[in-house]
Amino acid sequence: MKKLMRLFRGPAALAALAGVAAAAVVLSVAELLGAFFTARATPLIALGSTFIDFTPPWLKDFAIATFGTNDKAALFAGMGLTIFVLACVLGVVAHRRWALGATGVLFMGAVIVAGVVTRAGVRPLDAVPSLVGTVAGMVVLRLLVSRLWRLRAFPASPADVSAKAPERPAASRRAFVAATGITAAAAGIAATGGRLLSAARSNVAQARESLRLPAPVLPAAAVPAGVQSATPGVTPWLTPGKDFYRIDTALSVPEIKAEEWELRVHGLVEEEVRLTFQDLLDADLVESHVTLTCVSNPVGGNLAGNARWLGLPLREVLKRARPTAGADMVLSTSIDGFSASTPLEVLQDGRDAMLAIGMNGEPLPLEHGYPVRMVVPGLYGFVSATKWVVDLEVTRFADSKAYWTQRGWSERGPIKTMARVEVPKSFAVVPAGRVAVGGTAWAQTRGITKVEVQIDDGDWAEAVLSAEASVDTWRQWSFDWDATPGSHYLKVRATDGTGEVQTEKRADPVPDGASGWQSVMVTVE
Repeated sequence: MKKLMRLFRGPAALAALAGVAAAAVVLSVAELLGAFFTARATPLIALGSTFIDFTPPWLKDFAIATFGTNDKAALFAGMGLTIFVLACVLGVVAHRRWALGATGVLFMGAVIVAGVVTRAGVRPLDAVPSLVGTVAGMVVLRLLVSRLWRLRAFPASPADVSAKAPERPAASRRAFVAATGITAAAAGIAATGGRLLSAARSNVAQARESLRLPAPVLPAAAVPAGVQSATPGVTPWLTPGKDFYRIDTALSVPEIKAEEWELRVHGLVEEEVRLTFQDLLDADLVESHVTLTCVSNPVGGNLAGNARWLGLPLREVLKRARPTAGADMVLSTSIDGFSASTPLEVLQDGRDAMLAIGMNGEPLPLEHGYPVRMVVPGLYGFVSATKWVVDLEVTRFADSKAYWTQRGWSERGPIKTMARVEVPKSFAVVPAGRVAVGGTAWAQTRGITKVEVQIDDGDWAEAVLSAEASVDTWRQWSFDWDATPGSHYLKVRATDGTGEVQTEKRADPVPDGASGWQSVMVTVE
């Protein structure tokens, strides 16, 4: 306690502490009340989602390259630090000039409310938690600041900033710190209670657990023996749901009741179509292994995964809607407002583009789009893999722009041929002699016919390909290297089913996916 008191000696420090406590009240009250409203109506979720909406492509790419699938945790950490600093500043300002500090609090409340009401699927009534939280925070800040004004160690009033007074016993300061600490602790308990209450009120997770998927009329083709690389340590050929990469714009995973889900298909069509989840369960579903890849995946990155998907072919849905002449794009929209532009012809050809309801024999995980998402082989996810999809508009590229297209990314996003080295890892130290090298390559819809490895500047040597399940899945490979002492660079490249060799030319993920050969440095002892 003595160390804590030394930290909060001056009036400004205590005022800053009051600001932090008030901010905690704003967020916790809104979190608690938010349990009775839309999940996206809580301040942190609304502000974070708004920030993502206005994130420039270079910053998004930097965040994913730096933090990978932890990008959302990094965003929350950054938001927490920003809120802490702003709360300290508002506390100090409110202590010195209450009117100015109160104006700052109201302004921040207005920003929060604006962030809430502009979210997709949020009603004006969903601003209530933020409004009540702002008022509660204002009241707490006023009470704490008033208590500071009454301390004899501080000026008698905020207007008399030059007044001198004898120092009050440290007990007064300890009492203030204790009061703010209790306030912050109560706020934390309220926030936790709000999250628990929200979870208790939602039965989506339980409903998913009890859902039994129908058998497909067309099961996935049997996976041939030998699809897994012979090199120990290479990524599993089939990616478990818990390990499947997640990159999306949803800070709060949408919880949609399957019985309330509906998909609207409209736009340049002869007949508007509406589908319920039961319609999908009753339909002729197909099953297929498909590898998905994120456009933000750097050369050699791990933002790719392979799963067995169950769903209704999108070509069947579009056949019912009957697109009109001139249409060339389907704009798919998620319940959280994300949208993707998919070429119409891709959804009508023979590939297994689907409205997926199952993943690896189970209902979709909530974070991967439950109850329904899109899966489209051969396209990066930002133009095809819309999760929590609720709307398909048949339109034209000339008339509509998708979420990331508006932010400088390409419209179509076909996946580029890519190979990566997974074993050994970059900067690994290995013993001289036979070293097992292995990895994965992909070129969805075209397949992989060759993978080659180059040691330093030597000749390219062909690796051993594992069995191919389909052209829509990745293909693994292995290579035995007779390693000699010293530092060496291993490069890898793939050739797709059309005979095209993976390009050496380096390109950043923006605007249509990274390219180039991965180079791994290994030390041999």
